[in-house]
Amino acid sequence: MIPVLGAQLPRRGNAFSRGLGRLMLWLMGWRIEGAFPDLPKMVLIGAPHTSNMDGVIGLATLTALGLRAGTMIKDSAFKGVMGPILRWFGAIPINRRSPKGVVEQSVDAFAGNKRLVMLIAPEGTRSSAPEWKRGFYHIALGARVPVVPAAANYARKVITIGPPLNPSGDYAADLQTLLAFYRDFGVPRHRNRLSKPLCEAQGIAWQSARDADD
Repeated sequence: MIPVLGAQLPRRGNAFSRGLGRLMLWLMGWRIEGAFPDLPKMVLIGAPHTSNMDGVIGLATLTALGLRAGTMIKDSAFKGVMGPILRWFGAIPINRRSPKGVVEQSVDAFAGNKRLVMLIAPEGTRSSAPEWKRGFYHIALGARVPVVPAAANYARKVITIGPPLNPSGDYAADLQTLLAFYRDFGVPRHRNRLSKPLCEAQGIAWQSARDADD
């Protein structure tokens, strides 16, 4: 069963594209559990990230839901014909030459949009990240929006949407809350590539990127 989105969430696509996304999930054997909070703005994080397949499943999930969620992409990628395509997919241009950093520009993007779901993979890599990148947290804190976790479970083929977390300013404490969710619902495609924070949360040994590739 596909969750129904609330009225405040940004939408993308139509009945045909949603049906296509649902068909993709069905053919791959995946389903969605949980529900998004009915809020116009949020930082949506996805984990664990150990395979290119994560992106395929994530895209099918967003398409099936009809949810417009944007990722941060350097502005040079928006030149020419790719610009309208990337914007349709919800991509957010980031100017690397700006005196403002990625976090500040992302906070500005939230301020400049009535509705915005920003999608971030906090592990930052598919290969045994030693720590999570804190950008997602500082963006949510600066924009005063919640962090909503989504977990992929390759054992059960389930995408689970977790409860929103309103950043308190205590990163360490809030991170433990998020990791507790992923401990229960996140199962990677490649366990040997799992990030160190998720390994610690799940009580398994972490392998560095070099060891994982051996």
